[in-house]
Amino acid sequence: MTDKGTLRVEALSKIFDSGSADKGIVAVQDLSFNVQSGEFIVLLGPSGCGKTTLLRICAGLEEPTAGRVLLDRQTVSGPSRNRGMVFQQYTSFPWLTVIENVKFGLKYRPEVNQRHWNEIARHFISLVGLDGFEDSYVSQLSGGMQQRLAIARTLAADPEILLMDEPFGSLDTQNREFLQLQLLDAQQAENKTIVFVTHDVEEAIFLADRLLILTARPARLKTEIKIYLPKPRTLELKTGPEFLKIKREVLTYTREEAAKTDQLWRRQKKNEATPLRDERKFSLRRHKPKS
Repeated sequence: MTDKGTLRVEALSKIFDSGSADKGIVAVQDLSFNVQSGEFIVLLGPSGCGKTTLLRICAGLEEPTAGRVLLDRQTVSGPSRNRGMVFQQYTSFPWLTVIENVKFGLKYRPEVNQRHWNEIARHFISLVGLDGFEDSYVSQLSGGMQQRLAIARTLAADPEILLMDEPFGSLDTQNREFLQLQLLDAQQAENKTIVFVTHDVEEAIFLADRLLILTARPARLKTEIKIYLPKPRTLELKTGPEFLKIKREVLTYTREEAAKTDQLWRRQKKNEATPLRDERKFSLRRHKPKS
């Protein structure tokens, strides 16, 4: 069995400087878990719990305060092509066409002869269902299509692991479900390891091989749930008895953490020494013409 695409998070902690005399903001605390090659892991937790911070550390975009992340037994110390990141915001290049965007990912694969770029790019375009839009620009695509393009470009770079930060969060239900199915198909076709962040319970259950539920900030591992739903998965599963049973179990955990998050924000608001300035009023005062 190959180790390619295996991820190990060891006793990870991240503290941000709060700008005051206190100890700072603890975003992640003593978090450990493993991800096997080809596994689809979903990180589920309340908003603001530290999921994005954790993913950025795995991508090498943030440095941990303590602990470490290893990919294929090598410590992550910065960005690398072996870790592909898909953000919630659309990140394609607007001055390039669809096929040019996907071929951009191939620039990071020196082993691929440039003569084959068109063929490979069309493979990934087809994989995400963008056939016929090869010569379209980003501005001509819907939000869902733009996110499909971002996934195709990231897959074309052939990363060992795909890190996805709520990539479908801004989409309507129909587009969201369509992309969930396409992502599962692409993962199976390319045999990719995926770590996917969301706070949507149904999405988490539908996508995951294994679900890691995180606590309210700071992010710690509350529990993990193995998802034994059959594959390939269909949308009909979401209304089936087994899915609903898992959903009830997951909600018992997530509601506890959501309540803690609410209490955390209430305490923070109450303990604020000075109110946050109104940036709009500040800007108006700053740019007010002198009399």
